Amino acid sequence: MSKRISILPEALTNKIAAGEVVERPASVIKELIENSLDAGATEVSIAITAGGRRKICVTDNGHGMSREDALLSFERHATSKISVDSDLENITTLGFRGEALPSIASVSRFSLATRETGSPEGTEIIIEGGKVRDVRACGMPTGTVISVEQIFFNLPARLKFLKSAETEAGHVGDVVARMAVSRPDVAFTCTSDDRELLRLQQSDLKRRLSQVVGRESVQHLYPIAGGGECATISGFISAPSLVRSGTESIYTYINGRFIRDKVVQHAVMQAYRSVIDRGRYPVVALFIELPPGEVDVNVHPTKHEVRFRRQSVVHDALQKAIEDVLSRSPWLPSPSATITVTKETTGQAYRERIAAAAQATLAMPPRERSFPEQSPVKGEVAAVTSSSRPSLCEPVAHFQTEAPQPQSTGYFSSLAVIGQFHSEYILCQADSELVIIDQHAASERVAYQRLKQQCQAGNIESQRLLFPETVELSFSEVAVAVKFNADLAGIGFELEPFGGTTVMVSAAPRIVARKNPLLLIRDILADLISFGTSAAFTEALDSLLSRIACHSVIRGAHLLDNRQIKELLQQMDQTDFAASCPHGRPVSHVVTLAELQKIFKRT
Repeated sequence: MSKRISILPEALTNKIAAGEVVERPASVIKELIENSLDAGATEVSIAITAGGRRKICVTDNGHGMSREDALLSFERHATSKISVDSDLENITTLGFRGEALPSIASVSRFSLATRETGSPEGTEIIIEGGKVRDVRACGMPTGTVISVEQIFFNLPARLKFLKSAETEAGHVGDVVARMAVSRPDVAFTCTSDDRELLRLQQSDLKRRLSQVVGRESVQHLYPIAGGGECATISGFISAPSLVRSGTESIYTYINGRFIRDKVVQHAVMQAYRSVIDRGRYPVVALFIELPPGEVDVNVHPTKHEVRFRRQSVVHDALQKAIEDVLSRSPWLPSPSATITVTKETTGQAYRERIAAAAQATLAMPPRERSFPEQSPVKGEVAAVTSSSRPSLCEPVAHFQTEAPQPQSTGYFSSLAVIGQFHSEYILCQADSELVIIDQHAASERVAYQRLKQQCQAGNIESQRLLFPETVELSFSEVAVAVKFNADLAGIGFELEPFGGTTVMVSAAPRIVARKNPLLLIRDILADLISFGTSAAFTEALDSLLSRIACHSVIRGAHLLDNRQIKELLQQMDQTDFAASCPHGRPVSHVVTLAELQKIFKRT
């Protein structure tokens, strides 16, 4: 019988491997920059022609390689980063597989010139389509210069999938920016067709971010520091006003490596859930430090995805660290800055500082209210109330003041009240700024936070179903349901095995009993499988509480007296996330004196 299985030639296997590592010119540059950083480079220069389709040149001042190492580096899986099995559990370098150089060289006309410290001369290697054409000595400074020309010249099927030169150059710029944010101690230069795209000098992280995301944007970034059992978190996050329409400005790093991980991104978006509009994304630069054994980076050819040993711990630590910063609303001025007005505080520096901080709510995108215009269902609200406290769902005809609270010294309570406009907006003054507050959005945020605190103070009430329902699950969903059965019971669900992969639902949280509990169960289990924690129930609960809060407070035009306004301002200072309502709309807007003077041509 003739054999059907044969060993592929090396040239073909190299091209197959290159398809996993080399997607476009930007992925080539990513791999080469990682090698430069691993080599200890403090200066990296990137030059591309025709978006990298025609030529890519990466130069660094790292420690370089000897002639023997340079030749060996083009053998597949030849690397200096790991040597034994246990090294895979303690990876601290960006590269480790030894696949990048042979993969790139197999689909391009490739040249490498390198000289190690202390060597009298360098080595230059010329490779075409994976075949070594020439090896010779050369004179050059310490470091490495790699030139990649005519990428995919021998793979026309891959070549035709490349985009225009402008598009590819944009991807290159994004890759260099992401790598530059991770290493502010390294200088980067990137040029395209002799036009400078980036020139970044050695600096600190905040200055590096100002060069990447813009000087105006960096004014709305605030430091973050936190951690959990095994993770240390640092970096910067944006105020709710600084948002983007895509995820391109979410820079997340695990042990210095840029990643696009769904667990990390989910934690970020959960933290921002109630302070930005849906479809908008914050600007963040987050550095998560973990023991190497807690994260596996060897799960994807591009190394953009990782696997955490305890993903729920990392998820919750990251979400809490972000929420801690957001709850402090650092974009609002300190009370002392608004109460005491001295000669120093009336200066231009003070006005600029307060304007920058209070302006945090200016750029929030508008959002139409999508909640229904009817009173909430009484059965839904009963779950978040107790017999000892009044109903939380009954709409009030007007704003009702409560028992006197301790005087707050926060930003909003220190504002000087001017009055109302159109019986919907409260006008206040903070030194030389006019602060306009949406009284409905402000009241809604206060009511929402109080409802949420009341829910968290007691157990979620469970309601038994009149007729228990069965749901068919996958094997993985059943395993997760068994593992987290006690947690599900804590939020009101009662699940019992019914044979095979069928589960019987006999009780559900009363607050969502009128909704589809089976669909919610599936959403919760999907979250538990993906992230080790569930956001589905929290989102359902938050959606209902925000609707109750919206219907329970001031709606439309309503006249408030000065005492009611002051009490509302004090309550805002006692509320987390006071800069936006639960739907993500801004609570206040600031008009500076300079803006008014410009309108009336007084400047």
